[in-house]
Amino acid sequence: MKIKQFKDSPLAHYSYAIVSDGKMALVDPSRNPLQYYRYAEEENAQIVAVFETHPHADFVSSHCQIHEQTGATIYVSKLLGADYEHKAFDEGESLQMGQVTFKAINTPGHSPDSITIVAEANEKTALFTGDTLFIGDVGRPDLREKVGNMTAKRVELAKAMYHTIQNKYNDLPGEALVYPAHGAGSLCGKNMSTDSSSTLENERKYNWAFQEQTEEKFVETILQDQPFIPHYFGFNVDVNKTGAENVQQTKAAVKLQLLVDKVEEGITVVDVRDADTFKKGHLPNSINIMARSENDKFETWLGAIVKPEEPFYLVVDSVEQVGEILERTAKIGYEKQVRGVVSLSRNLLESSDSFDLEDFKNNQEKYNIVDIRNDSEVAQGKIFKSAISIPLNELRERSNEIPADKPIVVHCAGGYRSSAGSSIIENHFPKTRVFDLSEDIKKFS
Repeated sequence: MKIKQFKDSPLAHYSYAIVSDGKMALVDPSRNPLQYYRYAEEENAQIVAVFETHPHADFVSSHCQIHEQTGATIYVSKLLGADYEHKAFDEGESLQMGQVTFKAINTPGHSPDSITIVAEANEKTALFTGDTLFIGDVGRPDLREKVGNMTAKRVELAKAMYHTIQNKYNDLPGEALVYPAHGAGSLCGKNMSTDSSSTLENERKYNWAFQEQTEEKFVETILQDQPFIPHYFGFNVDVNKTGAENVQQTKAAVKLQLLVDKVEEGITVVDVRDADTFKKGHLPNSINIMARSENDKFETWLGAIVKPEEPFYLVVDSVEQVGEILERTAKIGYEKQVRGVVSLSRNLLESSDSFDLEDFKNNQEKYNIVDIRNDSEVAQGKIFKSAISIPLNELRERSNEIPADKPIVVHCAGGYRSSAGSSIIENHFPKTRVFDLSEDIKKFS
């Protein structure tokens, strides 16, 4: 049994290929399946199975495209009620692929339809735990109250997670390898390790969820201080339950426009360029969600700021960036909302105000300060006592809570989010001077 882990850094997502005797199975594949096809060619292996541990909230899976293109069978829990062609894979069912025996364990908690895939070969055991068991943590139970074929309240799922951790992994060997679907940086949990894998023995020793505790204490802990839920999470659950379209085809349908100085009025514009470039000139109604590298969590903030089904334009630095940006947009299933990808004319009139840092340092009372960090960050302490706190993911809906009687200064924790936040507020208050504190926030915190 050969196992390869694939990592999507911006979403902190792990997917897997398992190879044995010229056959390959995939677990929780990303939106674009080409990386798995390349690996299948390297291994001279036929893709015969795709396991979905649950309908994912934070990315769109390619399971249906893989089935269409390779003939691989999709295996999911019967509890999902999947709308695509599949085989039910729940406790008591197994699949033999070469030397590997795959089994399922129903492990509700993150979702009611979660399963752990157990792979056994030559006295070696691997657990593909999806969003149930992470390294150092377990999946959040608060994402399925309003979405998906099967809804469940967060307290019910938290209790289910308690019983999953207490009972479902007991008969498995301590040396079993644990391969989760996410690592540190994912919004599907709160305290995940930077390690990409572990052993069941280590998790039993060091993961808080395995420690002896009452159900009441477990539920209290798991529900406390969970991250915000982006707009797109529920949308992705439903897309994954139905099955996404071929990503190469949907990306190819997006129009490209060069050197534009205007787009359709009233449509949101998502500008992915660097903040300094954006401030020098941009289209009206633009939101600056930077996508400079994999370190920028473009996918997460696109799906947190722009709502599912909302049309928008994408602005890029040059045509060389088009493929990458569409690829990242498609990860969360938003590519069909894109009215066009555009590069800009140099004759733009819209620009952002230049910030006088020294004046702000000496005269903070002359400004309305907006803190767009998450609630959990603000709870650890305000950076400016007078700041109005509105999380970035709520800012478009709550900008009317900000007074416009003074110039507005926007800050986050490190500078990335404030470029998006200040551009949103600029759109809301076209007659008020709006400034981005950007990385200068580090001089105050």
